[in-house]
Amino acid sequence: MANIQDIAKLAGVSAATVSRVVSGRGYVSDETRAQVQKIVDQLDYAPNRNAVSLKKGKTMMLGIVALTFDSSMGVFLRSFSMAAQSEGYNVTVFVTNGDQARELEALEMLRHKQLDALVFVLRVSPWDVIEGYAKYGPIVTWERVELQKVASVFMDQYDGYMLGLEHLYTRGYRRIVNIYGRMSGKNTRGRMRAFADFCEKYGLDANEMEHFYNKGRITHGEEIAHWWLAQDVKADAILCPTDYLASGFIAEARRIGIRVPEDVAVVGFDDTNNVARLFDMTTIHYPIDLQAENAFRIISNRLDDKDEPLQELEFRLVARKTT
Repeated sequence: MANIQDIAKLAGVSAATVSRVVSGRGYVSDETRAQVQKIVDQLDYAPNRNAVSLKKGKTMMLGIVALTFDSSMGVFLRSFSMAAQSEGYNVTVFVTNGDQARELEALEMLRHKQLDALVFVLRVSPWDVIEGYAKYGPIVTWERVELQKVASVFMDQYDGYMLGLEHLYTRGYRRIVNIYGRMSGKNTRGRMRAFADFCEKYGLDANEMEHFYNKGRITHGEEIAHWWLAQDVKADAILCPTDYLASGFIAEARRIGIRVPEDVAVVGFDDTNNVARLFDMTTIHYPIDLQAENAFRIISNRLDDKDEPLQELEFRLVARKTT
């Protein structure tokens, strides 16, 4: 296999000149560039990326670790990847399905300099294990943590959920059903805490209506529409963990004759795709895209010796026709 020295000898130029032609950086006359490029093409030369990485001290490869791939993960991955690619980085994804060995594989790649940094969306490995790898490169998480060695781009779900609850209260809704997502996550605990504080503030019975846990799929929304229809005392509002679940409820409600919002109001959560807009759904705007961009900025600031400020993050109520 040809190398830069072989090409330089055949072209009658220095190895540095060949390097400038191959990398596209630095001045080379048009005549010399054409001469070198002709030999590069003839020999089908491709630079050794591992050697380039060793020289730069970086692989230009970042890793994202997640338990599964869902709609929120899709938004995060897309925004993170776009930010990374704009700075010349590539992204590889580790979907673990709860397999700790898969997480350790990513961490070991960081230790062996096969990755420059890692982002943990959701994980099963203990934080003390993950922190032990932070000396090999930046590690950022989407989860709520306060660690010295792992940065977080977490937003407190308490604040966003309270926006939805207050909106329902001002519209006159009192019998509110909460549909919560993954119970092992701190996001859900933040939302539950918000509802408890909301009920205490307005003197409401937090247990008047049934609530649902570990729900997140569209089919769960469809099932809850049938549950609502079967109740003697019906909720007048439903607060959902995602726009997707809310869309399932709204679509099934229309099929079985439930009017939204005349019979029951519905509030989604995310507003990061077109689902809420298509259903004209009231929802809480959750800037996952900006969280992902901040995750990359934290990494880029470390790796590239920058000091770019992070973007400000805030929840926002988007009132539409389902409340």
